[in-house]
Amino acid sequence: MAKPNRQEQTETTPLIHGGATLQSVVVDDYNNEMRGRTGFIGDDANKKTFRLKLEELRKRMRELDRDPLGAVPTKEISKKKIDGLLQDDNPEAVALVLGAIEGFSQNFADVIRKFLKDKSWSKTNRIVVGGGFRQRRVGELAIARTMMLLRDDNVDIEIVPIAHHPDEAGLIGAVHLMPDWMLKGHEAILAVDIGGTNVRAGVVEFGNGKTRHLDDAKVRESVIWRHADEKPSRTATMTKLTSMLEDLIKKAKAARIKLAPLIGIGCPGVIEVDGSITRGGQNLPGGNWESDHFNLPAELMKAIPQIEGSNTFIIMHNDAVVQGLSQVPLMGDVASWAVLTIGTGLGNAHFTNRVAEDQK
Repeated sequence: MAKPNRQEQTETTPLIHGGATLQSVVVDDYNNEMRGRTGFIGDDANKKTFRLKLEELRKRMRELDRDPLGAVPTKEISKKKIDGLLQDDNPEAVALVLGAIEGFSQNFADVIRKFLKDKSWSKTNRIVVGGGFRQRRVGELAIARTMMLLRDDNVDIEIVPIAHHPDEAGLIGAVHLMPDWMLKGHEAILAVDIGGTNVRAGVVEFGNGKTRHLDDAKVRESVIWRHADEKPSRTATMTKLTSMLEDLIKKAKAARIKLAPLIGIGCPGVIEVDGSITRGGQNLPGGNWESDHFNLPAELMKAIPQIEGSNTFIIMHNDAVVQGLSQVPLMGDVASWAVLTIGTGLGNAHFTNRVAEDQK
């Protein structure tokens, strides 16, 4: 379990990374590495889990020589194809996918039960589900089925899909990392979402002039780089990221967007106050991102020392935290909530709304 830094950011305190006390919420917990009998419990509900469930069912059908998907290996079936099978004329193909959804949902419900036993999660009212799996139809059905299973087990908790497209949520959440005073007089910030497969960067708009409208934050411009296809070194990754951000700065200037000299970053792993990554960065592209001799925010500030004539400031946090923060405007009716992101692994973070906390 990662313990975020509890220092609140004000105009007189230095900016910190991986902080707990943000503008709207307290980050109670993130990157919780809870273990079960066979390893991390999150490994029982990631994007590989669904395909494993599908493959198990296909093996049973092959024993009867009735596999409706033929000879195509499960790992080679596209996401779009799997979603499309839900509308297939062959009832056995539909049943196959529904069976995999049920198996995944059983696992996911069990993982959630275990998280809720953790002290930081014990008062959770709602869990938001993000990550790439959420945007698929099978993912939406699995989320709904998981909540039904928990309700049947008298676990009174709401499970909802993240509101924004997961690709955009990982950028939009970055505005909620920023202290309010740093956003005044600006309309947008730069945001980065670094993952094990892709790097995304974007211009996130949140208002104009002196008025902030974080509830309406949106991605104005974005670019994505699938680094997994190229397998770059860490140095090459930083060079590419710098180029992506420089292009976005030019586009913002051309569009006359008042860009703040801020970059918000979501990155896997445990993020220390100084921006170093202590663990969890093993899926990042090329090189050791957890090295004592490498600091992502510091390297990026060297590459982009100024934005629109002002010194650059960077705030970085865990990627699940940032994706969860995109949901802040929709969480005002609950006090305690969490996010689970289903991807290569199962990202996780837990929040307490500061307004709700102050009213206690």
